[in-house]
Amino acid sequence: MLRALSLRRSLRAFHHYHHHHHQPTNPHSNLLKALSSTTSPNPNPNLTRPFSSLSSSPSSEAEFRKYLGYFALLLGCGIATYYSFPFSDSAKHKKAQLFRYAPLPDDLHTVSNWSGTHEVQTRVFHQPESLEELEQIVKEANEKKQKIRPVGSGLSPNGIGLTRAGMVNLALMDNVLDVDVEKKRVRVQAGIRVQQLVDAIKDYGITLQNFASIREQQIGGIVQVGAHGTGARLPPIDEQVISMKLVTPAKGTIEVSKERDPELFYLARCGLGGLGVVAEVTLQCVERQELVEHTVVSNMKEIKKNHKKLLSENKHVKYLYIPYTDTVVVVTCNPVSKWKGPPKFKPKYSRDEAIQHVRDLYQESLKKYSPEAITAKSSDNSEPDINELSFTELRDKLLALDPLNKDHVIQVNQAEAEFWRKSEGYRVGWSDEILGFDCGGQQWVSETCFPAGTLAKPSMKDLEYIEDLKKLIEKEEIPAPAPIEQRWTQSSKSPMSPASSSAEDDIFSWVGIIMYLPTMDARQRKEITEEFFHYRRLSQTQLWDLYSAYEHWAKIEVPKDKDELAALQARLRKRFPVDEYNKARKELDPNRILSNNMLGKLFPSSDTI
Repeated sequence: MLRALSLRRSLRAFHHYHHHHHQPTNPHSNLLKALSSTTSPNPNPNLTRPFSSLSSSPSSEAEFRKYLGYFALLLGCGIATYYSFPFSDSAKHKKAQLFRYAPLPDDLHTVSNWSGTHEVQTRVFHQPESLEELEQIVKEANEKKQKIRPVGSGLSPNGIGLTRAGMVNLALMDNVLDVDVEKKRVRVQAGIRVQQLVDAIKDYGITLQNFASIREQQIGGIVQVGAHGTGARLPPIDEQVISMKLVTPAKGTIEVSKERDPELFYLARCGLGGLGVVAEVTLQCVERQELVEHTVVSNMKEIKKNHKKLLSENKHVKYLYIPYTDTVVVVTCNPVSKWKGPPKFKPKYSRDEAIQHVRDLYQESLKKYSPEAITAKSSDNSEPDINELSFTELRDKLLALDPLNKDHVIQVNQAEAEFWRKSEGYRVGWSDEILGFDCGGQQWVSETCFPAGTLAKPSMKDLEYIEDLKKLIEKEEIPAPAPIEQRWTQSSKSPMSPASSSAEDDIFSWVGIIMYLPTMDARQRKEITEEFFHYRRLSQTQLWDLYSAYEHWAKIEVPKDKDELAALQARLRKRFPVDEYNKARKELDPNRILSNNMLGKLFPSSDTI
């Protein structure tokens, strides 16, 4: 649900990169102030002791000599220490010089995910421009046992592609290689972004079968983590893969498909970047269609009555729940009828009317929380006009005022429920335009996937999960912002997919909880992070086992506690073929150059558990 990889520059310019960093506030400034204050004249002359005076007493002269001796001793110790530990000319850390900084080396890249929740610094960041260059990079890294973890656009909330030991990014390998219009298939380099691909093939009358919330993912990344869109008749995105070309450390470049090594093919489709660098992907596409999006506000009682019908009769459907309210926003998307055409509908409220109450709440909240900000805003032309802000931008600003105050968050949630009520209606556009979703600003998110019966016979466990989750939020008084997003997919044949199942008619529900990071204040972000992990832990302990729920691979977080980590490892083994996955890793990447700390902890070899 996030946006883009941050390397303090554009992905396209990685190979021209020179590290820039913000100059921190001079830490010696306080020291200088302290020094100046100790030498400033004392306002009380009776408390001042002169260093020397012609009329001073013998005791004051003795006192002076004592302190002069202390000073000489201190100075001598400093000089002796300085010259007792010589530095060679090639030393990485030279002798400290007062009031000087040691800048970061030019070749040290700072890489973070979009939300800024995970960040590493590395000297090894490869961006090949061709398959041959990628093959050479992997070969040399394997010989040196140098890690080169594959990383895509950096959208994963958990930073699954990051490691300080070294990375490889395919942003410069972003071409469409072949289009088969008759079979509706396209072969692409794995570094191409979803939006790039969609734009490139739309003139052929085809598009991708389904989309996640955003379009900036690289194809290699979105496939490897088991990403998904929504629609109970539509599988996760890895099911769209027909074949893949992997550059592996041990076996070189191999091509896998269901006809050629099907066992490895299905395992590698959702391989988390650990089985090989995905260089090329062949995808099954569909005919490009215009969709009608229908947004309506409902409640849980009505949803229970119509749930089976909503899942079976709509190509795409999702529910957005607003904590501490009974509001359920239902968004459905279906192809425009060839006979009826798009619906004729005039919205009851304009965009400004739908959002005006949110603007009013923000102005009122400013008076309560930050009255000085109103005065400052009038003299600060750089502050954006609230009339130009989107709803999600306004929500971020509102939450930033008091993000962990439950009553304030409830007030913001109620404003969001009213916004959706005034935004009911229809929207028509191409699938890549309609299926996107503005997720808001930087955030922490946890998303779980669990079985929900079949399309013909839904288990209703998906709605029970939400009811239990909302009760948990209210009981524990969690300052949970909106929305709780619920989507559905068909099952996947990829054994490492959270939606993996051998039964094709199985459906899975995906539920995401969220806490926004609407501020850059380090203390506030830390407090929000702690509260989010409390929220996530309560969901984990009270719901996950009960509903057989497992986290999305791009959102799972590795526990720091050893016992919790051991419990997670054991839990993953119950759901996924960890031994088979590790066996394939050992065969294709024996030196683990494609892995990072996260993969190592989630999937330790059986002899190290």
